[in-house]
Amino acid sequence: MSKPIRSTGLRWLWLVVVVLIVDLGSKALILQHFALGETVSLFPSLNLHYARNYGAAFSFLADKGGWQRWFFAGIAIGICVLLTVMMYRAKASQKLNNIAYALIIGGALGNLFDRLWHGFVVDMIDFYVGDWHFATFNLADTAICIGAALIVLEGFLPKPAAKAQA
Repeated sequence: MSKPIRSTGLRWLWLVVVVLIVDLGSKALILQHFALGETVSLFPSLNLHYARNYGAAFSFLADKGGWQRWFFAGIAIGICVLLTVMMYRAKASQKLNNIAYALIIGGALGNLFDRLWHGFVVDMIDFYVGDWHFATFNLADTAICIGAALIVLEGFLPKPAAKAQA
């Protein structure tokens, strides 16, 4: 017997759509208005910088000849399926976990689209202090990291007391 969607964590899938629209929109703007390697300073310590990432976080496996594109695409699909099942099994009232899962799914789908459509992930956020630059990243990466941080945070929060059985 199926559960009504509104009673499950799938109620939060709208957040996946928001993350996708914002992420893919920002990447489209970069692709339309920036040359590869172009940098524009926004604030001290923050640039927009068009970079292509053929690997994973921190360009992990970026120089491995192309097989990694399909490997990371498979991982993204697997994670999205797993988290969607977890959202279906969760109650809609479990907000923190469902929001975290939706952020991760949205970010994973944004980067998956890039991998499949372009063959690389479009990165554009360059955070730096002095001469030290953090790895260039995008809004999908940010959503994934925030989602992961929310899962960790939820693990530290006190659990509500179980209701007494009548």
